[in-house]
Amino acid sequence: MIPVLDLRGRAPGVRELRGTLPRAELDVEAALATVRPVCDDVAARGAAAVLDASERFDGVRPDALRVPAGVVAAALHDLDPDVRAALDESIRRARIVHADQRRSDTTTTVVDGGTVTERWVPVDRVGLYVPGGRAVYPSSVVMNVVPALLAGVGSLAVASPPQKDHGGWPHPTILAACALLEVDEVWAMGGAQAVAAFAHGFDGEGDAQLEPVNLVTGPGNIWVAAAKRLLKGLIGIDAEAGPTEIAILADATADPDHVAADLISQAEHDPLAAAVLVTDSTDLADAVQAAVSRRVGETKHSDRVRESLTGRQSAVVLVDDVEVGLDVVNAYAAEHLEIHTADAAAVAARVRNAGAVFVGTWSPVSLGDYCAGSNHVLPTGGCATHSSGLSVQSFLRGIHVVEYTEAALRDVGSHVVTLARAEDLPAHGDAVLARLPDLA
Repeated sequence: MIPVLDLRGRAPGVRELRGTLPRAELDVEAALATVRPVCDDVAARGAAAVLDASERFDGVRPDALRVPAGVVAAALHDLDPDVRAALDESIRRARIVHADQRRSDTTTTVVDGGTVTERWVPVDRVGLYVPGGRAVYPSSVVMNVVPALLAGVGSLAVASPPQKDHGGWPHPTILAACALLEVDEVWAMGGAQAVAAFAHGFDGEGDAQLEPVNLVTGPGNIWVAAAKRLLKGLIGIDAEAGPTEIAILADATADPDHVAADLISQAEHDPLAAAVLVTDSTDLADAVQAAVSRRVGETKHSDRVRESLTGRQSAVVLVDDVEVGLDVVNAYAAEHLEIHTADAAAVAARVRNAGAVFVGTWSPVSLGDYCAGSNHVLPTGGCATHSSGLSVQSFLRGIHVVEYTEAALRDVGSHVVTLARAEDLPAHGDAVLARLPDLA
């Protein structure tokens, strides 16, 4: 079922692997032409433009954009107790992990009387986007809100698309997750219009006014990614999220049924979802293909899964050994990478590029999606070679605070003047000489 890419007998380098390995096609640049007028309209007309876009793209025009507090509270009241217990545990574990990510200010004494302090300051206000397309993602509420709160963000708002089946409000389980985290500013808006609304804000009376944000985080579809690219600079963004990815590095010791189940678990997100198995065992590859074929017919979203697994973005990649397999997965830089090999922990320690690494057969990606304590908002499309997943650090800014005494400036002032003149910026040096003219 899954296409096969045979790299045996070869040791391709990074450049060749980048051109060879399967990847979902996601033309964000082309999508800009569609989202630009939507974003421009929101900038010009505010809430009215968001409502018009919701009616056009989501098929529903909510009675209001800001979800009333009573609707949020009712969603929590009506939440299935088992779902509430699971969300409570997800929140508890995420708080444990993310609390350890908080950073402390550091002061360095460069010379007597001269210090540089790095202060970590939270972003003033953030907009957290929670998708609402093929699935319901209360877990994304947890993954966005917990690190923002632990970073000390003072003002945050959640946006999720209005749902025709739920009175024009976001899905009740998403609202319930917001209530559990005591988020009281929730907006019924999705897509590019939500990103634009966060970036520009809009006028209204009382609760209907949306203040602009400084940073927008959270996954979304191609229109959300395109709007983030378009508005980056006016706002900060975490990433341009593409279709989800799972890569699995496995050898003959792996359980083929576990591997098949994990490939399918990510394939059910989206027909463009990527599922890649890298292995040096043809016996395992054959057994996984058989298990996948069996399981696809049994899973709820079988059509979606089948389209994902047979698409050009998915593959079984055959390699000579685990060493070459490591080169392949490091070049691929998957959003999620599972290691199913002998001595999996040692192999995982050699992974350089991945959004998150899941070690051994008892650490499936779905654990990380919900209850491992890790964050599931992760870089896609190979961006794990240079970017990280969402964390407390995503909501912090480092500010250098420089404090020198007169003596400390005098000690280095002549060097400042010399370097300023070397760069043909003499006024830079004059700023020192205005204080210490005897250095001229």
